[in-house]
Amino acid sequence: MDNEATALFANFTPILLMILIFYFLLYRPQKKAHDERNKMLDALKVGNRVITLGGIYGTIVALKDEIVTVKIADKVEVEVSRNAINGVVEDTKEPAK
Repeated sequence: MDNEATALFANFTPILLMILIFYFLLYRPQKKAHDERNKMLDALKVGNRVITLGGIYGTIVALKDEIVTVKIADKVEVEVSRNAINGVVEDTKEPAK
């Protein structure tokens, strides 16, 4: 009976190792990145300089639940989904003209 239990454990060991590898290499880092992104989106405020997923830089002028109004040029404001914000830009240098 003891040999059967050992053989059964030996058969499932590779599967258990694969599950652990997937957890630590795939699931956990993605979950952490997802949580950080949600934290960044929740912390958005008027005046933040942001970049959208489409690569447009702008400054937030208004916030609603799911819509962010971004000023991208003088007299040009666009409404984008909150999820379309890729990140907050710390560098406030103006692009070369």
